[in-house]
Amino acid sequence: MRKMLIVDDDAHIRNLVMVYAQLEGFQCSEAENADQAVALLSQSDFDILILDIMMPGKDGFEALAEIRQFSQLPVIMLTARSEEYDKLLGFRLGADDYVSKPFSPKELMARVNAVLKRAGGETAGALKFGDFCIETDTRIVMAGENRINLPPKEFDLLVKLAQNEHIVMIRDQLLSSVWGYEYYGDTRTVDTHVKSLREHLGDYRRLIQTVWGVGYKFEYKQ
Repeated sequence: MRKMLIVDDDAHIRNLVMVYAQLEGFQCSEAENADQAVALLSQSDFDILILDIMMPGKDGFEALAEIRQFSQLPVIMLTARSEEYDKLLGFRLGADDYVSKPFSPKELMARVNAVLKRAGGETAGALKFGDFCIETDTRIVMAGENRINLPPKEFDLLVKLAQNEHIVMIRDQLLSSVWGYEYYGDTRTVDTHVKSLREHLGDYRRLIQTVWGVGYKFEYKQ
């Protein structure tokens, strides 16, 4: 059974996440502050950590920095703040994803499963959506019998979106994961590459959907 650690000073939030996580088959433990979380992680193995940022004492950033000294388990951060700096800082410290409060528990579980899928390497080899196939090893994209040639960054962007099917990816999240933490370009860079990617995809451009004011998502419909 997969094990989840939920860290938040709000007991209601912890209970809400736990209910939905248990429905997904997780065995859950909880902590109300960073020190409790670090202690639990040093004593037991977990598959994923749900970590709140705003907590009394050490905040989530400080906790994540400490945890990354001894563990590389997947981490999804919960935040009531939407500043770009906060999110970039979290990604630099090693966060795998962000969910903003208030959040949908179902969306959180979708992100949990997507992060674990990536961490487990289940997406290596090929991503298939009907007759549309992304071969991650050879970096080949096939649409039916036709091969689509993509520039490197467009291919990486497509893979990132496809690995998180149905999940909205915010622009600064895509900047950090596709271009790297060292890239400090304007988020319009993402929009420009998405536009070009859609042009290359032709009739399959519908796979990349815009979520206005937020970002983009990969959506396959038969």
